[in-house]
Amino acid sequence: MSLIATSLSATEVWSRLLERAKQTLTEAVYRTWLEPTEALSLEEKASDAANGLPPKLIVTTPDQFSADWNDSKFADMMASYAPVALGHPITVVFRVSEERKTRPQMDLFVAPPPEEVAAAKRQAGAIKASLTPRYTFGQFVAGKSNELAFAAANAVALSPGKQYNPLFIYGATGLGKTHLMQAIAHDVLDRHPNTRISVVATEQFVNEMVTAIQTRTNGDFRRKYRETDMLLVDDVHFLKGKEGTQEEFFHTFNTLYEANRQIILTSDRPPGEIPGLEPRLVSRFQWGMVADIEAPDLEHRIAILRHKAKLDHLETTIPEDVIQFIAEHVRSSVRELEGSIIKLLAYSSLKHRAIGVDLARDALRDKIRLAPDGTPALGDATGLTVHAIQHAVAKEWGVTVEGLKSKTRTKALTAPRQVAMHLVREMLQVQLVEIGNAFGGRDHSTVIHSLERVLQEMEQDPTFRSRVERVRGHLSTLRV
Repeated sequence: MSLIATSLSATEVWSRLLERAKQTLTEAVYRTWLEPTEALSLEEKASDAANGLPPKLIVTTPDQFSADWNDSKFADMMASYAPVALGHPITVVFRVSEERKTRPQMDLFVAPPPEEVAAAKRQAGAIKASLTPRYTFGQFVAGKSNELAFAAANAVALSPGKQYNPLFIYGATGLGKTHLMQAIAHDVLDRHPNTRISVVATEQFVNEMVTAIQTRTNGDFRRKYRETDMLLVDDVHFLKGKEGTQEEFFHTFNTLYEANRQIILTSDRPPGEIPGLEPRLVSRFQWGMVADIEAPDLEHRIAILRHKAKLDHLETTIPEDVIQFIAEHVRSSVRELEGSIIKLLAYSSLKHRAIGVDLARDALRDKIRLAPDGTPALGDATGLTVHAIQHAVAKEWGVTVEGLKSKTRTKALTAPRQVAMHLVREMLQVQLVEIGNAFGGRDHSTVIHSLERVLQEMEQDPTFRSRVERVRGHLSTLRV
């Protein structure tokens, strides 16, 4: 009999293995490497079963470094616990899932206290969706960049369906949208355990709808989402262009809204800037509160790092000047902040050196590239930089780099500015927030629009496409 056939969920399997690991590893090692992980799925292929291979447990980590480290150090150890803990063998694989790369899974993450790590098991019928245990108000670091969204989320948690319905939270990846949305659910369930809450990603909603149509179970699908007390939908910008799904979502929205049931939505941009979204949905998304979350400023990043250090009991391990250094130079997302702390601890252990600014600079050299003046230089390990891309584009279009960074919106500058943003994103994989900062402090929605515009122009205008490709070819020669 296979492990999956026993109906154990991935979370339950991983929880059993973690209990064994706690008895073997030191608290510091466990809290640094295994506590931040989450079970993603159990996979069992028919071909593997036929060949006697065990099921595969996929476990996600905050970043690629953690995935590689855990895979090399703990995968075999965790798998060795399975025969005793589960009664069956299993293979453990650590990785950063595609969903966690694109969704704000680490939104303002700080490690929870030990007493809050236990799996969140609710009474039968209380909640059928999966909530992340650490996404609570208590683990959210509020600051200037998110104070409006934080206040609105608290108000909704206190009076679901009465204030700010719907609550629409938007912002770039990794800034706190999913965290706040789930914090509302946690808070409501703590006070009213029998509340029916549905938490769903838009892509999951689309897939379930397609399945319902194929299996002729439309009624069950509609009841699932229209008879809930609270509907939490992540990444509604993925509704763009899906006319059938938008129609279904429109009626689901109306049913819940008219019954005074709370709706909470997240997106990477405001309702009016989601392309291909029907006007009637845009209007409804704007009925309640639309709150944005921006990238944390320096003081906010310091507060996040201090909070994590405190919760992980690292106050004496990571000096204040190191926290200041990381906060100044790691600015793309909170996911990167957390990954920097993990890598710094590992590097310190491997080198047998106390943590200081010099060690941090060595450990995080792949995350931090310093210009001659000591400021962060956005670029890749080959030497290609944002400035080099800006210079090449400016030369091709006959404008100045200063013009690309200016607030001027003339056509002569808008097109090359958008091309430069496109090439920075494509060739350097720079975060949207950092791209905006490199081009005069533009917000992430402007960057998204620029990227989409360039792709459209390249499809429609062969001359434009050839100019972009010419610049790309020149920049490729700069990589050493």
